[in-house]
Amino acid sequence: MTIISWNVNGIRAVEKKGFVDWLLKSDADVVCIQETKASPDQLTPALLNPGEDADDDTPLFAQSDSPDNAYHGYFSSAQKKGYSGTAIYTRIKPDFVETMGVKEFDDEGRTTIAGFGKLAVISAYFPNSQGEGLRLPYKLDYCKAIFEKCNEYVSKGMDIVLCGDYNIAHKPIDLSHPKANEHNAGYLPEERAWMDFFTSNGYTDTFRHFCQ
Repeated sequence: MTIISWNVNGIRAVEKKGFVDWLLKSDADVVCIQETKASPDQLTPALLNPGEDADDDTPLFAQSDSPDNAYHGYFSSAQKKGYSGTAIYTRIKPDFVETMGVKEFDDEGRTTIAGFGKLAVISAYFPNSQGEGLRLPYKLDYCKAIFEKCNEYVSKGMDIVLCGDYNIAHKPIDLSHPKANEHNAGYLPEERAWMDFFTSNGYTDTFRHFCQ
């Protein structure tokens, strides 16, 4: 299975730059999207179901068979218009699609999850802790919840692929000027400590594994 993850910073904006054509040519089985900044009712049929005919009223988490070269989209949107949001495009019909199941995070569309047999693919948009750590408690609560969600799937005998925008630079090598960023959002000690915790509890940073 080929999985791609991309923070598009506005799915309607990237549609104008050829997103649908790129997706159809990507040959990916699953594409995880973050920061969609839109709800399904704001999307064109081409964005809802790339490569296939679709109705404007396609419901959230609609389950439909797609042609071999087409994708169906599953969306988790923020209540606030033009903010946050995640999605999963897949050519393989999922066994299930769900969100985190925690209102404070689902209200911001932070997580879309699709299950394929013994595999759970998660598209996650981790909160930005913001200047002076204004939203750090909210972010750490999300980190705790996503860890628990991953453990939930593992306890059922499933593998997980947690894709997304973590909004965390884990190690000094991840920044051009780490010392200058030690008090900045995304590189706060608490954020880096959570990444240490996560990767020391049975989960592998695949980028770090292949790109030391």
